[in-house]
Amino acid sequence: MNKSFSATTRMVFCGLAIALNIALGIVTTALKFPFYLDVMGTIFIAILFGPWYGATVGGITNLLTSIFSGSLSGIPFMLVSIAIGLIVGFAFRKINFTFLNAIFIGIIISIVAPLIGTPIGIAVYGGLTGTVSDIAVMFLKQSGTSIFTASFIPKLFNNLLDKIGSMILVYLLITALPPNLKTKKNM
Repeated sequence: MNKSFSATTRMVFCGLAIALNIALGIVTTALKFPFYLDVMGTIFIAILFGPWYGATVGGITNLLTSIFSGSLSGIPFMLVSIAIGLIVGFAFRKINFTFLNAIFIGIIISIVAPLIGTPIGIAVYGGLTGTVSDIAVMFLKQSGTSIFTASFIPKLFNNLLDKIGSMILVYLLITALPPNLKTKKNM
């Protein structure tokens, strides 16, 4: 974590990250993409300021998205975003922020996110997401798999694309930052 940032600067960065998460979530939902991109701000903040900031940005993003959409059914998914902020933040306290480590952590959060989100999605939406991946869910369910497996497998593939892609985009963003915004860990 870069301790040279003032509290005001941190709050501004966190606010911008929340806005980015919400905007990307709205766009990908409106376009019915099978991926989300709604944790890029969470990942960025977790790397820049640490796990607690990342978890806070992730949690607030889900809370505000649910309030703005008028559907509070999205609030339980804040557990996924909080977990991502914590995992990314703690990981990059221990390991250097390199391209390969970004991909490795992207794989980890690609697995953790649907492990947490699938049971929530089943409880809230019956396992469907309203995207093209619902075809796979319905096919797997009709093939005799459990609702968890039918819902988890498409989410796993979606998350591999989404989280690894998000980690790579954040890696490129952080490497392009001016030196005064970087720490030794994220150079």
